[in-house]
Amino acid sequence: MIKRIKKSIKGVFLTGVIAVIPAGVTIYILYLIIKLMNNLVRFVPARYHPDQLLPFHIPGLGVIITLILIFTIGLVTRSYLGKKLALLGDRMVRQIPLVRGIYNALKQFVDAVFSDKGQSFKKAVLIEYPRKGLYSIAFVTGVSRGEVQVKTLQRCVNVFVPTTPNPTSGFYIMVPEGDMITLDMTVEEAFTLIISGGIVSPEDIQYMPEKGETHADNI
Repeated sequence: MIKRIKKSIKGVFLTGVIAVIPAGVTIYILYLIIKLMNNLVRFVPARYHPDQLLPFHIPGLGVIITLILIFTIGLVTRSYLGKKLALLGDRMVRQIPLVRGIYNALKQFVDAVFSDKGQSFKKAVLIEYPRKGLYSIAFVTGVSRGEVQVKTLQRCVNVFVPTTPNPTSGFYIMVPEGDMITLDMTVEEAFTLIISGGIVSPEDIQYMPEKGETHADNI
């Protein structure tokens, strides 16, 4: 009887942990982001601070100002003069040793993820990695081009293999398209599977490729 009670209490506690941790971590990350945005108001001179100009305090003012600033920069950058200034700044940063390596990597990553033309993380696939017979989930980031594609015997696809439980780090691999297995699960479901270390799995989906269909058709 006592063992059953202990087992029941343990089960309830673990259920609570599973429910609290994801929500708690998400709330904490949002709190840090909002706190960082609110701290930007501190750079405003005291005489021009909104709290000094307005008769009342506006909660979350830093977040509002940050969003307006980002939107304004986006509008300016889309203009003819803004594009010229952005190109000039881009060229200047690329001339600085060490900094240009970091800048180029970050710019290419951001362009790939946030640009409408980007093809990153559009599909989850299975590849045999780190060796034959072992499978890892990867995300297609595009088709290999240029010298890399010319010097390979097969048409290769760029994939990103994230690590567990931190999917922000991982490996860039060029995989022959015939060696990929396309998954029907969404990118979000694949990320959940990776972050949980396989504990949380999406519902099984039976996938039967149509006759004549290739992996490249799904990219």
